[in-house]
Amino acid sequence: MLVQIHMIQNHAPSNLNRDDTGSPKEALFGGVMRARISSQCLKRSIRQSALFQQALEGHLGVRTRRFPQQVERALLAQGCDEEMAATIAKKVTGLGSDKESEDGTTRQLIFLGAGEIEELAGELKTLYDRDPKAFGKLKDEDIGKAIQKHLPRSVDIALFGRMTTSFAFEDVQAAAQVAHAISTHKVERQFDYFTAVDDLKDPAEDDAGAGMIGDVEFNSATYYKYFAIDVEALTTTLGGDRALAVEAISAFLRAAALTTPTGKQNTFAAHNLPDAILVEVSEKHIPVNYANAFVQPVRGAESHDLVSQSIERLSEYAARVRAAYGLPCAACSLNLRDGAIAGADAVESLEALTQRVAGALSAAEVV
Repeated sequence: MLVQIHMIQNHAPSNLNRDDTGSPKEALFGGVMRARISSQCLKRSIRQSALFQQALEGHLGVRTRRFPQQVERALLAQGCDEEMAATIAKKVTGLGSDKESEDGTTRQLIFLGAGEIEELAGELKTLYDRDPKAFGKLKDEDIGKAIQKHLPRSVDIALFGRMTTSFAFEDVQAAAQVAHAISTHKVERQFDYFTAVDDLKDPAEDDAGAGMIGDVEFNSATYYKYFAIDVEALTTTLGGDRALAVEAISAFLRAAALTTPTGKQNTFAAHNLPDAILVEVSEKHIPVNYANAFVQPVRGAESHDLVSQSIERLSEYAARVRAAYGLPCAACSLNLRDGAIAGADAVESLEALTQRVAGALSAAEVV
């Protein structure tokens, strides 16, 4: 089964996701420049959101280079003496690289699942106890292979995947795919010129200048966002726990709708929720991104704004694609504007939308 989420979301002036020069990210699409929010930015905002964290408490992992310190703490908690714990922790700094690290961290970020650190620490302790001298001579590859085992996966690893060069950690194929959000219309950068006043400047001084001057780039855009979740893959990675998979998808949907990237929010406070959300649940695993509905840039009009036109474009294009390619699905939608989204049952709230999706998944047979 496949769950696809499509959103139309209008953001007020903002710089939610910037490039290395501080400018809002962009993409050329349909021959014109569009505003863009990267998929990495969207995934992190969902994964780190309080909504997602609270809904899946106890089922989430962490991404860190501080795996050795975590192992050392776990070993001490398991009754190891400080010298043994420090020796083992030092040895595992080389996991995923060709030599041990000098600063006590791993050379790469490692995505660690809930309960995984304690399991691995126990395996390392067993390996050390067999022959402490031999343990000190083991290569990183040997340690990795020796402690590798099938461990419980966290929901965020199952959704977003894990890629590592360490033998100790299995790669996990992401069950969720997230597109770069792009504006449905042409966008041009704008600049905010600002000054700051020195609060302690002596009024008697002949200095009319500001304490500093600067500028920040921003834009305002109506974005199309797209997410796809492979339900079978998610369930399999979670050890066949169907209920947890449904819970994870529900939490993902809520967080995707209610979470906004944090870039420059203290400056712009562009906390704008989606005007339309379309969710499709299908038996066929054929993901379709509807971004081509906006190849011809949407243009606002006095009687028909960008957001309303973008929703209409999405509705019309989705219906044409489903009919042309024979892609039946159970669809439901939340639309704050007038009019219905073709082929989708309308609901009045995000909670109702989430419950409809969870119900469809729970009623279906998920392998």
